[in-house]
Amino acid sequence: MTRIVPVELGDRAYDVVVGPGLLAEAGQRIRPFLKRARVAIVSDETVWALHGAALTASLEASGIACPAVIVPPGEQTKSFEGLADVSDRLLALELDRGDLIVAFGGGVVGDLAGFAASIYKRGIDFIQIPTTLLAQVDSSVGGKTAIDTSRGKNLIGAFHQPRLVLADLDVLGTLSQREMRAGYAEVIKYGLLGDFAFFEWLEAHAGQVLSREPEALAHAVARSIEMKAEIVVADEKEAGRRALLNLGHTFGHALEAETGYGEALLHGEAVAAGSAIAFRFSASQGLCSTQDATRAEAAIAAAGLPVRMSDVAPVPFDAHALVRHMAQDKKAEAGRLTFILARGLGDTFVAKDVDAAAVEAFLKLEGAS
Repeated sequence: MTRIVPVELGDRAYDVVVGPGLLAEAGQRIRPFLKRARVAIVSDETVWALHGAALTASLEASGIACPAVIVPPGEQTKSFEGLADVSDRLLALELDRGDLIVAFGGGVVGDLAGFAASIYKRGIDFIQIPTTLLAQVDSSVGGKTAIDTSRGKNLIGAFHQPRLVLADLDVLGTLSQREMRAGYAEVIKYGLLGDFAFFEWLEAHAGQVLSREPEALAHAVARSIEMKAEIVVADEKEAGRRALLNLGHTFGHALEAETGYGEALLHGEAVAAGSAIAFRFSASQGLCSTQDATRAEAAIAAAGLPVRMSDVAPVPFDAHALVRHMAQDKKAEAGRLTFILARGLGDTFVAKDVDAAAVEAFLKLEGAS
């Protein structure tokens, strides 16, 4: 069963289509957005080998020419060098401003292709076809596009909304279980930050979602997208409420930076650990109960995700180094740390001007050196 979640942004509104078999329908769904029957696909080598033929066949069946720009997989591609390469190859295809880019892959491809679209000839439309659970429920929706730098994740980017998002649940069948768990971290995040009933549902159905049982998976993906769409419509440019979507990210990005943004720690794993740490930090500051922090940690751990720094790396992290990374986070203002903290399960808030010394002391209690 196909579900459509609208993102109501006025003249920039678009639909997120969730369901099985959407790659086969991609041509007919994309064709109405085209001024001429041509798109450029940006994908990575892994996704292209698995699903490129299916997408190409669907587009060509609708009479759409679809040259592809294929990039190496992995976070390292989401860089200035990667952006320059993709931009140059798009220019070589001689796209004009009436053409359209299709971002076909996980979060790295979506962020990179979306940012390239935002600056190509001062802006070109794009469509997201996310192929990981994490990208379907998070990065493909909401218009955030960016690349990483040596100073941190997603620090150079733009808000550039897609025209359409096609979240084909069938493509998740080729994901490794580790990638499914990493995506699930973003799913449970929605329950933790603002929907206690959804959190309770996930406590009961995590196994079905992770085993890709169709109805459970469809509900988890659609509800996550509904929550994100609602928040994006209320606060598109992250001036307030949208920052709640960063639950776990300030701690998590610091862990990613210290582990080198590689396979040692996937982004979803960092978010999982960061969310558990954020709840424990909230409890340590008297903001939420220890019971709620323990329950949040247990639900994350039950999905096979890390919840403590020792789950991420056997060697202790340096607390001062982690706090330095947090000071570079894009949510930081005037050198003050900003976190998403919790009053309880399903009840989070943006905490500005958090004391860095208190965070460093807490991290040492958590096992950092």
